[in-house]
Amino acid sequence: MTQVTQRPPFGEDSPARGSRASDRVRHRTVQAGGLEVPILEAGSGPLVVLLHGFPDHAASWTGILDRLAQEGYWAVAPAQRGYWPGGVAPDGSYNIASTGQDVLTLIEALGREQADLIGHDFGAAAAYAAATLDPSRVRKLVTMAAPHGRQTMNALVTDGDQQRRSWYMFFFQSAMAEAAVEHDDFAFIDRLWREWSPGYELPDAERAALKETLGAPGVLTEILGYYRQLFTPPADEATQALQARTFGAITVPTLYLHGADDNCFSVEVSDGMDDLFTNVFERIVIPGAGHFPHVEQPKTVADHILGFLNS
Repeated sequence: MTQVTQRPPFGEDSPARGSRASDRVRHRTVQAGGLEVPILEAGSGPLVVLLHGFPDHAASWTGILDRLAQEGYWAVAPAQRGYWPGGVAPDGSYNIASTGQDVLTLIEALGREQADLIGHDFGAAAAYAAATLDPSRVRKLVTMAAPHGRQTMNALVTDGDQQRRSWYMFFFQSAMAEAAVEHDDFAFIDRLWREWSPGYELPDAERAALKETLGAPGVLTEILGYYRQLFTPPADEATQALQARTFGAITVPTLYLHGADDNCFSVEVSDGMDDLFTNVFERIVIPGAGHFPHVEQPKTVADHILGFLNS
């Protein structure tokens, strides 16, 4: 089912200035999968894990972490492997099966049997992977801006419009990518945010924090590994088999959100993805939102998430 919501008046959907949500979000590290994983967390109660994508980091979930905490959840946003100087993938892998396994390992490390998962972009891919690898560990799934299934790869082969939108994926295969992305204080990243979320301007403080994450020693090369391994099958057969499973049917209740103005992934790429969901599935297109709906319209996104998790 596709539901279209009306965008609220200008300013109504922004986090309240002075609400100081960040003061209520805690920072620590958790030993999981051979890594000391930095996490942001808020609240207590049923576990909700929020997974960031690119070019983004865990801090973009701060407002939604706080909202979930106020509604009685334990909200945890980890850094994805590779996104901090000590976070180099122990096995060198940045494929979807590995990031999905990271999610399952983190749930266990946090002492829980099960969690709700919320993922954006590559974080959505990790959430899909976790839900296919071990659906018993996932109660409900919320994903954004990255459709499930092979239609994304199919669009990169057959859809000229999506090929144009995804030019950066191919550019990242080149040896000059690091220098280009870092040039002029990560102007490349500013360009992606402008193009992918037209009309939205990331606040200066949040932009600076994101660039600090991306500019930490060694991090950018590891992040580009996600793209450099995207079109290459894993070398060993066992990982190939796991990777194949991550494109399978999703058996847990799922909510999918996509910004109507997303210039990274066209909303049309998600058409028909409901065929891959055997449980409750709802798809909502959010008017006036681009590729980062959780940042652009945090109240609207949090309302949808909570309505779904509490139903």
